[in-house]
Amino acid sequence: MCLGVPMKVVSIDNDIAICEIDGVRREASLMMVENVAVGDFVLIHAGFAMEKLDEENARETLALFRQLVAQGVVPE
Repeated sequence: MCLGVPMKVVSIDNDIAICEIDGVRREASLMMVENVAVGDFVLIHAGFAMEKLDEENARETLALFRQLVAQGVVPE
């Protein structure tokens, strides 16, 4: 199973973004997504931004992930 995680873009250098969620930062390539700016949310998988998300959708998805972790359905 593949899992994409919504993360917020905190900086961009060429086509590489630094993305953050819950204090965790990761580099991600933006080569597959257009028009990404600092402050946007993107879906990250395997070091790539797969798509741009609106903030409401990103926060809703993260809330669902957190519920699954709290219920022990998925590990932290």
